[in-house]
Amino acid sequence: MASSNSKSQIFGAFRAIGFCCNHVPFSMKTKGTETFVVTAVGRTFHYYQCDKLRLVFVGNAQPEPIQCVALNHDGAGVFAAYKNVIKLFVRATEKSTFLGHEGEVHTLLPFGDHLLSIDSENCFKIWDVREKELYGEAHFDPATFLVTCAVHPSTYLNKILLGSRQGAMQLWNVHTNAMIYTFKGWGSAVMSLAQSTAIDVVGVGLESGCVLVHNLRYDDTLMKFQQDWGPVTAISFRQDGINTVASASPSGHIAVWDLDKRQLCCVMRSAHNGAVTGMQFLASQPLMVTSGPDNAIRMWIFDQSDGSARLLRSRCGHSAPPMKLRYLCPGGRGIMSAGLDNSLRIFSVTRDVELNAEFSQGALMKKSQGKRAKPESLKLPPIVDFVVEDARRYEWDSIVSCHVRHKAVHTWNLQNKTVGKHSLVSIHFTEGAKPSCVCITACGNFAVVGMTSGHVEMFNMQSGLHRGEFGGPQAHTGCVRGVAVDGLNMEVFSGGADKTIKFWSFYGKKLLHSLKLESPVSSMVYHRESSMLAVSCDNFDILVVDTDTKRVVRKFSGHGNRIMDMAFSPDARWLVSSSMDCTIRTWDLPSGRLIDYFLVESPATSISFSPTGDFLATSHVDDLGIYLWCNRSVYSHLSLRPLPADFLPHLVDLPSSVVLDGEEKINGWKGMGPEEGHLQEVKGQDGIVPEQGQVVPISKGLLTLSALPKSRWHNLELLDTIRLRNKPIEPPKQPKEAPFFLPTLPGLEPKFIPLSESDIPLNEPSASRIINLGKLKPATVFARSLKECVSTGSFGPAVEILKGMGPAAIEGEIRGLSPEGGGSVEQLEFFVRLLLDQIKMGTNFELVEAYMGLFLKVGAYHRVGEVLIVPL
Repeated sequence: MASSNSKSQIFGAFRAIGFCCNHVPFSMKTKGTETFVVTAVGRTFHYYQCDKLRLVFVGNAQPEPIQCVALNHDGAGVFAAYKNVIKLFVRATEKSTFLGHEGEVHTLLPFGDHLLSIDSENCFKIWDVREKELYGEAHFDPATFLVTCAVHPSTYLNKILLGSRQGAMQLWNVHTNAMIYTFKGWGSAVMSLAQSTAIDVVGVGLESGCVLVHNLRYDDTLMKFQQDWGPVTAISFRQDGINTVASASPSGHIAVWDLDKRQLCCVMRSAHNGAVTGMQFLASQPLMVTSGPDNAIRMWIFDQSDGSARLLRSRCGHSAPPMKLRYLCPGGRGIMSAGLDNSLRIFSVTRDVELNAEFSQGALMKKSQGKRAKPESLKLPPIVDFVVEDARRYEWDSIVSCHVRHKAVHTWNLQNKTVGKHSLVSIHFTEGAKPSCVCITACGNFAVVGMTSGHVEMFNMQSGLHRGEFGGPQAHTGCVRGVAVDGLNMEVFSGGADKTIKFWSFYGKKLLHSLKLESPVSSMVYHRESSMLAVSCDNFDILVVDTDTKRVVRKFSGHGNRIMDMAFSPDARWLVSSSMDCTIRTWDLPSGRLIDYFLVESPATSISFSPTGDFLATSHVDDLGIYLWCNRSVYSHLSLRPLPADFLPHLVDLPSSVVLDGEEKINGWKGMGPEEGHLQEVKGQDGIVPEQGQVVPISKGLLTLSALPKSRWHNLELLDTIRLRNKPIEPPKQPKEAPFFLPTLPGLEPKFIPLSESDIPLNEPSASRIINLGKLKPATVFARSLKECVSTGSFGPAVEILKGMGPAAIEGEIRGLSPEGGGSVEQLEFFVRLLLDQIKMGTNFELVEAYMGLFLKVGAYHRVGEVLIVPL
């Protein structure tokens, strides 16, 4: 029987990056002086601040994809609907749930303290948000009135305007749950409705492409425009005093109409790569926000002399699935990805707005206007393979890429995030000879290119000149599937469809050795530090070749379909592979066994290990995001065992956009015990099972840090110096006025009566008269916990209390242990025991060092056991 344990024992879902929005229209509200936008992203929603499109927070993941979102009247709450369930969130906290729909909810419209929801069963319901109950509902016959959209006309109390697929519109009073008036329509389905800046006037977008400005009071069409790109997917009126209305289309174009002149003002071509599903002007500003299913939310500013708009700022991800991704070295703060949308992008994994950008390919918008073509059509073809080497990123281009059915290899500038200066074209270029794989040397000076014709050539990265080729007339008799260069520029490795791996001299370009395989090479990944070369074959096997001995040292079998990508861990101990069989497997190189194995919903097209080994990044088929998986072995102790041959993994959900909290954020899972994971009970150095939450060294003789911020412990011994430096300079003080009850001598000038000798107390001591009240103070929480820990023999609770304190509070607690501070010699002995316990355990090393330094500095001449505490 297969093991019942099915979850990944190494990798835990952490978060997803690269998502901005989807096809669901966004919702916008103004709160005070700020405007906020909420967009749906799969099973979560994103809440943005409009000034810089800054991501404020991400909603919690829901069981199903969110179908519509809306902000309530003050912009603080977010309504989100999936299936037939509606939920209200305040920030990311769920506050209310509204149940009662039989069909899937597709429209949400908050107005005042009520919420209008419309489902696929052609039923609309009115909810009282405060009371969290149903206020009213109505059902329509789909044959006569199929509701498509709704709007709340301005100043119309308790009134809702509904549009239908049949073209008619109805005005309803939600308070009495009665229809007031029916607008006959224009013979075409109503696709969008919007309130204008004028009372009683709304904008109507039809499926036929007509844009209507209609007066509700008199049921009169004031203006009519016609766009040539199909249905009106969104409509919005400008709200800064300029009488214009914008209409969106499924082709991505936006038309702006002048209401004063009743004519077309301008056309914003290719505003999105696909349909524009959301569009709205900001109040009292010449700004407009748009969104679409191309995973982009953009802000436009109307400041051109002809009345047109330009792009002000945007948040974008891949509009088509990414096919290859790689971590940036060193540090691993960024991930580069290439997608089917013909773009090369960089994403930050640490900050939301840092590094997130698309590499520029020139002034595509300007070129497209001259050629009357979409900007996307002028981009380079999708990237097949790319390599990043940042050794020379500040001097010249540091990225090379080869493209689908493209003759040249292009360079890219990582520093400027633009396409590079050079196009590397093979001297053997023909229609049947295209670049298939690339590699950059560790020094960043040369690029090695493999061709579909079997040639392997080298180019200079600085000049772009051809610097020779390997083998003659061809390096391989078939297509070259992978190339790599060692860290010292001594050897070049190439693998091809001719079932061979060849070793070449870097400088002499001569063949050194040829390794024959059983199956054609599919791809290659090289780890320079260990000289290990991973080779995937067409028979779904993975070979690990030691390039020093030029032998196959490991062979891994088990994948049931094409292997898409491989990645070495930074220490070359693990090899992670992904396949079209929807599995991600981790192979242990020293033992040659499979140690981790889990399934995902869609096959992983590319994987990459972070340079520090703490995260694994994956991209998947038909998915626009990049998913991060945390490596649990970095944050916790794992006892990894080889998996049995009959192991059957279960499906693991992909990470969501929200960052997990608490233990999930660190370890990647919550509540998983040894019975759920392939984990054994971790024991300390002396064979003692540690307490819950306590970290012990991996092995005897090693030390473990506390992971607390440096500000908590670094300046403990310098607090007196810091106080002296920060001591304020007192301003000049006014002389104190004499109290009225002091006796004075009679006269024009007031004089105080001096004290007589009898009033001076005899035998006055010379010491301070301030009474030491230290011993009258009650014991602190730390002092009581320290005493309890001595009786139990475990000092963990007392250490946790100190960890939660600031430097000043820690100093106060340690000073309070001495007899002068209200403590006792016994308490000093307890604290010394705490320090000795932590030293024996090997934990919290930097904290113990700082606490001990402060303890010795503020201590007095006290004998604690056999130790004499002397002040420094």
